[in-house]
Amino acid sequence: MIRFEHVSKEFRTGVGRKRVQALIDLNLEVPRGEVFGFLGPNGAGKSTAIKTLLHLIRPDCGAVTILDRPVSDPSVRFHVGYLPENPYFYDYLTAEELLWFGGKSAGMPAEAIRKRSAMLLERFNLGAAAKRRLSSYSKGMVQRAGLALALIHDPQVAILDEPMSGLDPLGRKMVADLILELKAEGKTVFFSTHILSDIERICDRAGIIVAGRLRIVDRLETLLAGAETLEEIFLREVTSAGGSSEQ
Repeated sequence: MIRFEHVSKEFRTGVGRKRVQALIDLNLEVPRGEVFGFLGPNGAGKSTAIKTLLHLIRPDCGAVTILDRPVSDPSVRFHVGYLPENPYFYDYLTAEELLWFGGKSAGMPAEAIRKRSAMLLERFNLGAAAKRRLSSYSKGMVQRAGLALALIHDPQVAILDEPMSGLDPLGRKMVADLILELKAEGKTVFFSTHILSDIERICDRAGIIVAGRLRIVDRLETLLAGAETLEEIFLREVTSAGGSSEQ
């Protein structure tokens, strides 16, 4: 469903236009129906990888595909739902209007939008606030509205950048349960997070990226088969690569 092949991306930053290797020869495949957790310290390359996957930025070299199609193919977008790390929406829209816009953008018929919007708003405990402007929402409510928008067109692939951000424990459980439901439906979920316990609970596999390089990828039961915890594995990989462990 998702494939990175020898993907590299370099940026130039600062006054001196210093070169920063955001991704270095990234190779990764995520099959259909898998929940994949993408881990790494701040600045490791997680968001860059996600943005190349969404064709928001182009890699310097390599290929990125979804459903065996290049991500530059516009038809891919009809099968992908995306939640950014810090979702921001037009303040004067209501949640209902936001989902209507998303559904129409995805080419959904009006009745299908109404039915799925009602279902998602209730699923994310936003039914009572559906007609309120988004400017009145808390951070957690905006996050949940963003998740509903990402899923309005029932995508085959969900790409979620820090989906638990800003959520209380009840909200985190709601999102974790939803991800498991998507997996049960045969959907593919690719998400980044700093919350290691969420990775342990819901992921089939996890990958750790440090300083642009994918350091380790394996199934959770294999990673945790020894005495180490996921936190210990994470810190070991970050330290051995000389990266920051800032969370």
